[in-house]
Amino acid sequence: MRPVVLACLVPALAVAGVLLAAARANGPARHDHDPDVLWRIVHERCVPNQLGENRPAPCAVVDPARGYAVLKDRDGVAQYLLIPTDRVTGMEDPSILRPDAPDYFGAAWHQIDRVQARLGHTLPRETMALAINSRRGRSQNQLHIHVDCLAPDIRVALHWARSRIGAGWTPLILAGHSYRATRIDGQDLDGVYPFRRLAASLADPAREMAGHTLVVVGTIWPGGRPGFILLDDMAKPVSGDRASGEELEDHACRIGHFEPGRAIRDSAYAP
Repeated sequence: MRPVVLACLVPALAVAGVLLAAARANGPARHDHDPDVLWRIVHERCVPNQLGENRPAPCAVVDPARGYAVLKDRDGVAQYLLIPTDRVTGMEDPSILRPDAPDYFGAAWHQIDRVQARLGHTLPRETMALAINSRRGRSQNQLHIHVDCLAPDIRVALHWARSRIGAGWTPLILAGHSYRATRIDGQDLDGVYPFRRLAASLADPAREMAGHTLVVVGTIWPGGRPGFILLDDMAKPVSGDRASGEELEDHACRIGHFEPGRAIRDSAYAP
């Protein structure tokens, strides 16, 4: 099946660098940073502060029972990171596929309210995204899900692709890279476990997971049902695609300043 190439008139927006001023997700890798900063913040500061003083600082939330902490990223106006309180390296870590693994994506979607509170107003679910980068495309060796705004041009592209996306995997070109998309129904992500959905589609998950990125975007399906679009890309070193789904987010959250519906009305695909 040929990829669905989605173009729009909304200008592409520059995506800010990842944590600690690393390069753009699919730009050259930076080596002048500490890849264990997130782990140390959560393990050495947030968790002890929560357990000892009942205050999670510098994290916004620490939930040891559910196995995660939430930290405001220094990059972006409203970006938060959901980070395991256990040592979990990333997409390649076998613990994320265990039957008793914490529901990281389910918990991450509940942080959307925190992002919007930071922005000072409510935005449609179609403007919000969760992203985790591949091993090649990340700067930190502790699993973290980026919770932030979707880039406006990606919102437009996905809006007009919705009717093509079903229970299988549909190829799409987004941000110049070859993604594939599948449909998720429901108001939230509790119990959905996107990691397992990806693994079920791979021939050898233990070997292949490290090379993949996952992005979950809120949507309203044609007919009015709430749900999500699950996006997957695989690292392709020859073409320079490092499988960093974070590239679909906009840490400046410019979509928060758009008139509701304007980007879609002004797109090349508007009826």
